[in-house]
Amino acid sequence: MVVSVTERWLIKGGRLVDPVKGLDGPGDLLIEGGLIANLPSGGSGVAGATEIDARGLTVAPGFIDLHVHFREPGNEEAETVASGSWAAARGGFTAVVTMPNTSPAIDSPELVKRQMDLGRECGCVRIMPAACISRMRGGAEAADLHALALAGAAAFTDDGNTVADENLMREAMRTARAVGKPIMDHALDPVLAGRGVMHQGSVSARLGLPGIPALAEVGIVERNIRLSDETGCAMHIQHVSTAGAAALIRQARERGLPVSGEVTPHHLALCDEDVDAGNPAFKMSPPLGSETDRLALIEAVAEGVLQALSTDHAPHRAEDKNKGFLAAPFGVVGLETAIGVTYEILVRSGRMGLIEWIRRWTEGPALVLGIAPPALSPGSVADVTLLDLEHGWTVRADEFASRSRNTPFEGRSLVGRSVATWCGGRLTWREGDQIRS
Repeated sequence: MVVSVTERWLIKGGRLVDPVKGLDGPGDLLIEGGLIANLPSGGSGVAGATEIDARGLTVAPGFIDLHVHFREPGNEEAETVASGSWAAARGGFTAVVTMPNTSPAIDSPELVKRQMDLGRECGCVRIMPAACISRMRGGAEAADLHALALAGAAAFTDDGNTVADENLMREAMRTARAVGKPIMDHALDPVLAGRGVMHQGSVSARLGLPGIPALAEVGIVERNIRLSDETGCAMHIQHVSTAGAAALIRQARERGLPVSGEVTPHHLALCDEDVDAGNPAFKMSPPLGSETDRLALIEAVAEGVLQALSTDHAPHRAEDKNKGFLAAPFGVVGLETAIGVTYEILVRSGRMGLIEWIRRWTEGPALVLGIAPPALSPGSVADVTLLDLEHGWTVRADEFASRSRNTPFEGRSLVGRSVATWCGGRLTWREGDQIRS
């Protein structure tokens, strides 16, 4: 359910930033009939429009998250499509790619369509389901990628699992190229990762926790790049966490290969030195890398080597996440903190400019998916987020729209958040509106 169905909005006096147009300057924006419309001449108001005072705020295209887990079907206590959509709207997102590691896994056309139907019923955010590479994410038999693509799958991944069988991955990539969809891979060698629960290094040794070596990611990334070169398939590396993987992606892109990568806010803001062994909110897969890894990821994002940011929003019930570091499931929520964390780390720090930061949340993800990027040009679909990038706020998980609270940023002071979001011209979130889950 959306906040409002008003079709005409005039956003006045904001800082308009649009990477597609190369726009960064003051102005007004008119939303009408679900689209960005031309402003009337003469600077007068617009009859019938609800006016929004955007002075001191930034108006940007709606953000796209390439990587979210909305646990429906199978684990609705942790998250539903509706609650996840509300969290996304509150976070400034207008489109999300949902992962298929539900129960049952999204490996049939019927389940792909059901995900999209659930998204339409909620109406807060555009749901773009990623479907399985292998049946039931088992890694033994390829799913029917042709049928899944026809049903509306945006991409293919066994996220949560790596497709370890090289021959299966090769055939999947050939099929994905034929149907014009990217393969996304959770690049983590299950054998090398073993029972590790955090990055392998001096910190894991000091904490007495089993570690996951960086090679577990780097080796699979190297294989995936080789298969991309062989098949011509677009290969997207999910949640890149190591300097070695970022370097391989840089080399692949310099060779002109269709390889891309994404980075999460937590991998940019935190490293293994921040891990609190008593708090499983710091347990995620891939794990937080070393400080060297973190700095390399920031550099790769700033350079555009890693062209997209994503949250890997992974909600869990409190009773599951609170089983202790060894037994707790991997994953953290991130939709409602993503803007603040990445703006702090990348823009306020001076590492990159505002327009490029917005590009990593808009045009970058769109290019991975092969879709038109959101824009503020007249005639474009009115996917818009209104950002307050001046005032601080404090992360309070009990205020989240998400049903889950497993964040490593609890109590952290941030600057930067969405105060309103429009998806297809419909206001789906506004600061002060009641959150529904």
